[in-house]
Amino acid sequence: MELLFIAIGGAIVGLAAHYALPWRGERGVLLVPAVGVIVASIVWLGLTVLGWPWDGGWIWAVTLVAATALSVMAALTIGRARAASDERRLVSLGG
Repeated sequence: MELLFIAIGGAIVGLAAHYALPWRGERGVLLVPAVGVIVASIVWLGLTVLGWPWDGGWIWAVTLVAATALSVMAALTIGRARAASDERRLVSLGG
């Protein structure tokens, strides 16, 4: 059950990163939240395997901070790359 909650938390963090950062129109609306869900789930499972207790506060904090950091990095990297690619394509088409 906790994995479901942390996946929802990762989606919320990813959604916040998508709408808070620039180049919103350059990436799909579900891409960054999906990164948040995947990262949060993998980090949660990894920390659980390492023996961190589910009811401890640190597992929640570390997981959500990692999901936030990687969601922000993904949003900025993908947005910047897509904007540059679109600009190159526009120039090559003579616009």
